Amino acid sequence: MGPHPAVAAIRLAVRRVLHDILDEHTRNPGEHGRPSGGPGRIPDAPREREPSPLVLVACSGGADSMALASALAFEAPRLGVRAGGVTIDHGLQAGSDLRAAEVTLRLRGLGLDPVEAVAVTVGREGGPEAAARDARYAALDAAAERHGAAAVLLGHTRDDQAETVLLGLARGSGIRSLSGMAAVSGADGRYRRPFLRLDRQTARKACMAQSLHVWDDPHNTDPAYTRSRLRHEGLPALEKALGKGVVEALARTARLSRDDADALDAWAGRAEAGVRDADGRLECAGLYALPPAVRRRVLRRAAIDAGAPAGSLFARHIEEVDRLITGWRGQGAINLPGRVVARRQGGRLVIRQG
Repeated sequence: MGPHPAVAAIRLAVRRVLHDILDEHTRNPGEHGRPSGGPGRIPDAPREREPSPLVLVACSGGADSMALASALAFEAPRLGVRAGGVTIDHGLQAGSDLRAAEVTLRLRGLGLDPVEAVAVTVGREGGPEAAARDARYAALDAAAERHGAAAVLLGHTRDDQAETVLLGLARGSGIRSLSGMAAVSGADGRYRRPFLRLDRQTARKACMAQSLHVWDDPHNTDPAYTRSRLRHEGLPALEKALGKGVVEALARTARLSRDDADALDAWAGRAEAGVRDADGRLECAGLYALPPAVRRRVLRRAAIDAGAPAGSLFARHIEEVDRLITGWRGQGAINLPGRVVARRQGGRLVIRQG
């Protein structure tokens, strides 16, 4: 008799991602090459075998990440992959350090190694949710570098994806926000999200079937947090009004939007080279000739390159800069986040820190 259907589903999702990581590891084996030889040559000394890649799982102790950790612990040794875990202590709740220590014990109990808990300091920039996310990813990046990990697995589910799409829609930030979270993201594809096509209930059922203890973060039900309100009030209201299938439809919208956004980003990358002059300024006439979706991407890229934080650069900022191209009436400079200033000078658009 095979495993519970939910357990089988999470293991299959992780197995597919591990196969991808192994394929990439095989294609890029570092400096190791094939021994060479030939008439009159002394064969090269045997080279050491390339070590198997290390994959870490980011685990909060919640159902999604515990299910992911259990699937990684099961699949990794069968594929010759080393598996470890990291839990982040955000320090936002009393006893969070004890909670992190408990999670490390559970991860070690699954057979993961190395395992560590990392304490972070959460700032205030961008609001509590954004600040916690920034601190978490910085800590995961550092852990991956410290251990030489090929990838870090994240437990985001289809439900998380649907919430991300709705939050992007509410911000009015365009198709890139609607594309949600990528299955592969980060520097060199470091972050992998195996569960984006699985719902949250599947992960919870997998934990129950394996008798895994999970922790329900009280922040996930705290109405002070936007995502919590959306999860417990917004999405249920949509499903009541529109019927079941809203979450799946939103996740599908994310996949389709990502394909479109990727294509437009590639177009913008090629177009930018054609409108920059030798001094790095942007030619307004060339920008005006571009389709609006492409032009605004060029402007956004230029603002980020000049030092504007991507997370603080919204559609309204880019629309104001765009009017320097499409609605030029002699208006003054546009102030952008990160002390970046955009101004039009003699048929050129100059975007730099002021």
